[in-house]
Parts: sequence; structure tokens; C-alpha cells
Amino acid sequence: MSAGTIFDATNDIPLSPFHTLDDLARRFGDLPLERIIQSPFPGTATEDDVLRLQESAEKRLCELVDGTLIEKTMGTYESYIACNLLVALSNHVTAKKLGIILPADGLLRIRSALIRIPDVCFVSRERLQKGKFPQQGIASLIPDIAAEVISRGNTRREMEEKLDDYFGSGVREAWYLYPEKKELHRYTARDQFVVLTGTQLLTTEILPGFQCEVGPLFLHPSEQLFDEGDTAG
Repeated sequence: MSAGTIFDATNDIPLSPFHTLDDLARRFGDLPLERIIQSPFPGTATEDDVLRLQESAEKRLCELVDGTLIEKTMGTYESYIACNLLVALSNHVTAKKLGIILPADGLLRIRSALIRIPDVCFVSRERLQKGKFPQQGIASLIPDIAAEVISRGNTRREMEEKLDDYFGSGVREAWYLYPEKKELHRYTARDQFVVLTGTQLLTTEILPGFQCEVGPLFLHPSEQLFDEGDTAG
């Protein structure tokens, strides 16, 4: 990453708090540069920019961190895993009227000027204001549970910072799902987690009665839909 200064080409003055690309690298570590939106300049973006990009023809989904737009990354298989978890949670939550489940495009303002977008999250009835749920825009909601399916484009530093943000804002549990290892890390505090795999059951005191076997969350569609020897049409 170059150390060149980020300038306004017209006025020849620095445009953002990150005056050089080295500044940007120090702030966001090894985050791939292509995931950092350059317009508006890093450090100057607002919530309006988040919504503008989401509603654009490209429908780019971005989080807002320190005035910088960070594009979400999720492959097809990771999206499938998130959907498996969403269905398992939604079936339980909806039946018992415990709250709502949001998918991977649910924008959440977890504190001023910080927008996070968990891949799946649960917001309890107690945290919802009756009649105040927004029909558009960005909700000021702290989820009880925030789940992230770790993609190859995610970095360790990025995911560690998300844990800081989640637990610092009042999230009660964070679930990190690792497709390659087929592991679910259930965080009950910033530095407290258990690793669940295979036939182990995912449970939580937040959702009484909920249980989900971890292994099937990671099953590839070919394992679920086709018998040995079958081929897709």
C-alpha cells in the first residue's frame, strides 16, 4: 500500500483524517484495499452514503466505521450457511414471538456513526420499541445475538474489532461460523467462547428451548439434495 497523500485533485488539500494510505493501513490493518470505498474519501463518509450505495444499481452493502465505508464480503456458500442458521432461529423465534431475526442486509446503528451488519442477528421483543421499528433507513437497535459467517475476505483484526463493537454496545452473544473448519464459536463475553462442531447442539439462555445441531449448518447443498451417484440437472 502506497504512502501517498490522499488529496482533493481540485484544491490540492487533504480530504480526510487519513492523510496517507499508510494512515489507512494502520487503522484497518490487513483489510483488502478493494473493500475500502474510496468515494467518499475514507474518514468522511456518513450514514447517507451507506444508504446511497445500498440503493444504487450496484447495491453495494457497506458498514460504516470511523467515517469509512467497508464493503461486506460473503461468498455463495457462506450465504447458504447464514440462511441455514437464519431458518433455524426464525422457526423458533417466530413460533414463540420472542422478537425478530434479521438477515445479512439489515443495517444496524449500534452506536453513533457506527453501522454494523451481522450476517444473521436476533433482536428480542424487549429491545424493540412498539410501533417504532423503521420501515426504511437504518435502525438504532442492539441485537441480543449477532452471528457472522467468516469469509475468506474477512481478516482476523476486522473480526476482533467487531467483537469489541458488539460487546461494547450491549450485544449479549456473538456467534462466529467458520465454514472451512465447520466450527461455530459461541462468544458469551468478549474473551469467553466455546467451540461447537458436528453433532454438538447450539443452545443459548437467550432463547429458551432453542437447540440446533451444528454440523447440518455447514452441509453443502450437494450433501443435502443429492444421493451418491446423482447429478444436478
